Amino acid sequence: MTTAQDQDVVELLLDQHDQIRSLFSQISTAQGTTKRELFEELVRLLAVHESAEEEVVHPAARRKIESGDQVIDSRLQEENEAKHALAELYDMGVDHPEFDSKFAAFSDAVNQHAMHEETEEFPHLRQNVSAEQLRRMAGAVRAAESMAPTRPHPRAGESMAANMIAGPPLAMFDRMRDAVRDWRQKSG
Repeated sequence: MTTAQDQDVVELLLDQHDQIRSLFSQISTAQGTTKRELFEELVRLLAVHESAEEEVVHPAARRKIESGDQVIDSRLQEENEAKHALAELYDMGVDHPEFDSKFAAFSDAVNQHAMHEETEEFPHLRQNVSAEQLRRMAGAVRAAESMAPTRPHPRAGESMAANMIAGPPLAMFDRMRDAVRDWRQKSG
């Protein structure tokens, strides 16, 4: 069993992709409060996952992968589209009559995005980045996730610089909103 200190960035991201796929499956069959709670968990996971990839993984891949610019630009475009779709779903809410159909399309797009990363980006990172550097990148991803917004902010941008500038204040705001939401749910 791999410990967090031994896990490299590719293993960490693959584990998160599995968590995301599992949440998609659970949400598609859930109802009511359970569906809302699972969707909130998915929103948080996707928001921190994508922010960390944009801050840590994509810049390294851009530098280390032959044709990295083309690969990463495509991934960033997919992430931008996903942020907009996720923000729309979040604003819509799980009880909206169009939620399920839009969620299914969103799920397909995110799964395609993950497959592109898993086949076009991650293998090249393993080939071109040392095992020690991949382990250090996992630590950097965890640190970036701890400071990342917990909701999609499509207007903030998809670059490392945009995430580093806008991320911490948006994360603080999101985490305060999360705390108030959780307090209301427990008090109500």
